[in-house]
Amino acid sequence: MESFSANSARSYVGKNVNLHLKDGAVIINVQLTKLHKGAGKNNNLIEYSLQGNRKGVRVPLRNIAWAEMLNMNLMKNSA
Repeated sequence: MESFSANSARSYVGKNVNLHLKDGAVIINVQLTKLHKGAGKNNNLIEYSLQGNRKGVRVPLRNIAWAEMLNMNLMKNSA
């Protein structure tokens, strides 16, 4: 399995996802807002925001194992 890279993260920007971290934790239903490039090879950060919250939270890209895209139409119909 390939690692989660800046190229794969870029395809999820603007979309709602579940972020699966390498330590086993899952950050659920967040919208990826930006990809921040840092100095050096492994210093990239991904910024996400919670639904209805404008302030972004940054997580190092190296801590993310993979992202699962959410289908918001299913969530709107079930509510």
